[in-house]
Amino acid sequence: MNYELLESAAALRHLTILGGFHPTPSDDVPEGFQTLLLLGPDEAAGFWAHVTGGPEFADSAPDPVDRWSRRVIGDWADEIGALALYPFGGPPYQPFQRWAVRTQRIHTSPIMLLVHDTAGLMVSFRGALALRGRIDLPPAPSSPCISCKDKPCLTACPVNAFADGGYDVPACKSYLGTVPGQDCMMNGCAARRACPVSQHFGRVPTQSAYHMQMFRG
Repeated sequence: MNYELLESAAALRHLTILGGFHPTPSDDVPEGFQTLLLLGPDEAAGFWAHVTGGPEFADSAPDPVDRWSRRVIGDWADEIGALALYPFGGPPYQPFQRWAVRTQRIHTSPIMLLVHDTAGLMVSFRGALALRGRIDLPPAPSSPCISCKDKPCLTACPVNAFADGGYDVPACKSYLGTVPGQDCMMNGCAARRACPVSQHFGRVPTQSAYHMQMFRG
């Protein structure tokens, strides 16, 4: 088993490997696992159409995306003798944000949200695979923010919710309930969409609208 084979296996499941690292005891990865791979949606492979066409969206039960993730990633982990880990289902929650930075493919953006070299500010996690073996990982590219001269994410939010290095969640949620806020509600966060990398990621508006609805509650 190597990275390339796992990457192909992820694509067959409409997922992509967002990055990986070799854990140390301080990473809070279960003992005995030598490689951790973070998994996210493969938008180019039609992730959203696949997920919404699955049984989890047909039974009207809560949390269909999380249940899809448990089924698909859990079955994959069983096939290869890995351990499936998820960013939901807590508390307690697995430290996905910290693991993301450990991959060196995911960085802190100017608005303090995570940014990925190919997903941009649209980066999201469906789960992770902890492998018992140590596999070689490809070199990690630098943060896309380094070469982003204009940094449009800093000025794109209509309510300036990311001012002073924080995130004003109440202001964001309040805005989503207004008429002007329907642009963010239906198409996704304006700051995330402003990221030049995000604009080439291929996330469909219906997927963003679903996540905004879950976020607003």
